[in-house]
Amino acid sequence: MPLEDGADAPTVTAQNQDAAEVTLEFEDPTVVYFYPKDDTPGCTVEANQFQRERESYEDAGVDVYGVSVDDVDSHEAFCEQEGLEFDLLADPDAEIAEAFDVALRDSGVTTRTTFVLADGEVKSVYENVDPDGHARDVLFDALEDGLVTLPE
Repeated sequence: MPLEDGADAPTVTAQNQDAAEVTLEFEDPTVVYFYPKDDTPGCTVEANQFQRERESYEDAGVDVYGVSVDDVDSHEAFCEQEGLEFDLLADPDAEIAEAFDVALRDSGVTTRTTFVLADGEVKSVYENVDPDGHARDVLFDALEDGLVTLPE
């Protein structure tokens, strides 16, 4: 069972696709989406849709991070291939997944789970999502819940 609404957000440090160390403390609105594997059909759809919505997320002041058990090299290739301009965090030992209590499948990949965090806590959780349309749904829900606003 993943972390629930209202739970304290864990502090996370991991390497992104450029092998740069990234530390997330979740004071500002942030979306962290866990996905099974780079360059697979559903994961590619989800990543491309977060990329397509990237400007809207930025306008609303929301950072977006994808996380999978793939390594830095896999993330780098996936970002280059798909033109992704947001960070994918490498979690080969599933430490980030464990910090968020995200389940691993028998194959060792994470289940598709998304968190919206702000003010150091979990604001909402999406489990077993359909990747198609998910990026837009998450942003819409954050706007509707008043967690973020778009500039006029």
